[in-house]
Amino acid sequence: MRLWIELSGLSEPLARAEAAGAAEALGGYERASVPPPAPGLLAIELPSSVDPADLARRLALSRRVLRPMGTGPSNALAAIEAQGSGGRTAALRRLGHASSGGSDPAIARGAQAFRRGGGTISLTNPDLRIWIAEGPEGPDLYLEELASVDRSRFESRRISRLPFQRPVGLDPRLARAAANLARVRSNDRVIDPFVGTGALLAEAGLLGARLYGVDIDPTMIRGALQNLAHLGIHAEELTVGDAGTLGTEAGTEGFDALLTDPPYGRASATGAEGGIALMARVLPVWASRVREGGRVVVVVPGGPDPLPAPWRRRLSIPVRVHRSLTREFRVYERVPRGD
Repeated sequence: MRLWIELSGLSEPLARAEAAGAAEALGGYERASVPPPAPGLLAIELPSSVDPADLARRLALSRRVLRPMGTGPSNALAAIEAQGSGGRTAALRRLGHASSGGSDPAIARGAQAFRRGGGTISLTNPDLRIWIAEGPEGPDLYLEELASVDRSRFESRRISRLPFQRPVGLDPRLARAAANLARVRSNDRVIDPFVGTGALLAEAGLLGARLYGVDIDPTMIRGALQNLAHLGIHAEELTVGDAGTLGTEAGTEGFDALLTDPPYGRASATGAEGGIALMARVLPVWASRVREGGRVVVVVPGGPDPLPAPWRRRLSIPVRVHRSLTREFRVYERVPRGD
């Protein structure tokens, strides 16, 4: 089924990539060739067996999941009229506008059609929400809201709400976006060789992943375990030690994704080695254990790629994560044999 996702304005490039990754994790894909009828919309295709609410529950940087009503203006109004049967209630709004826009002709036509079907217009807890997108060319598009993204749920996972708060942790919305970039699925084995406060593992765990991690600082491991337990998340194994050394000693069992926010800057515990050298030493060791088709997602301040061939950078999206602090969300994939 073809759906539209309304992206948020926090970082539209990251929101777009996150939505595409979430769709892929559910067996769908982005319809990149389909032009959006309005700015901030992304077309995706999902299997008919997937509940759109499951997609909405995965997303952090979007607002809602929408479905076109009819294949044209007249068909859309007929579909709206049919939805009014049984005395249902509906609210009609234009995307990007807080007001219902009573003087908007498209809203008026939709409301009239809904009333003809027996429905009532109500802006308070309606049974149906209909959104109108203004196309760059041609008529307006009527969209039925199938599910909304509850972005408030991420507030309870902000570092200030967790028992362990050192150092500043990645915003849970950005951590969830990174997990979606990695296409994390239920029962996937996910490794973070720089656990920190556990923000990335927490979001992967809430998507049903099996969690593994390493950190050289025992205080960070204890703190990450506290935070995960506070959120009701179980980690399979978090280990204290040098991630580079442990990566060469820990066997060959594979992972479905590597997800990490490595230490960098003066406040990090990289010592004389430095963040760039540390990533270059550690990440290839663990990436070698990511299965064919799996992804490595790294949040970095910039600099050279920490992974050599056969890994290639697929995406690099700069995002302001705190005031003037910018980080790149990078996605790496292994080049298939023969390419």
